Amino acid sequence: MNPKKSSVSHFEKISTSVTKATGSTTAFMVAFFVIILWLLCGPLFKFSDTWQLVINTGTTIITFLMVFLIQRCQNKDSIAIHLKLNELIVSNELANNRLVSIEDISENELMVLQSFYKHLSQMSLSELSVNESHSLNKANAHHYRKKNSSITKVKNNNAKL
Repeated sequence: MNPKKSSVSHFEKISTSVTKATGSTTAFMVAFFVIILWLLCGPLFKFSDTWQLVINTGTTIITFLMVFLIQRCQNKDSIAIHLKLNELIVSNELANNRLVSIEDISENELMVLQSFYKHLSQMSLSELSVNESHSLNKANAHHYRKKNSSITKVKNNNAKL
């Protein structure tokens, strides 16, 4: 077993757990009570510089570490979202494959594409209202179309075997 791989996997498990834990209500309550406890200790320490230094140092260290942990989590989520969107683009016959890995193009090129899609949006506004284009009847039609399409694909795959 490659020791480097297991340490990366181990770190990933820990960082995911810490990220989830620190985003919880319990973590907020713990932080809130630490602040309350610190405030209550103020008179005991005569609101000294040391008393202030304790909270400043503690919060600075935690903030410093959390910035990197949160960024790591966001990077991973961003990659996952890009992969999901790429899968949708590649699997749709009408979608333009130029949009796969679009995050790598220049800002000017993004503006050109944004103008293109904005123009399409403006054109669609003149055709149907949101109530018409996204009605419950349309949702049911989309659902049954997809359901029938997947059934047809399964039948075709079984026929090939």
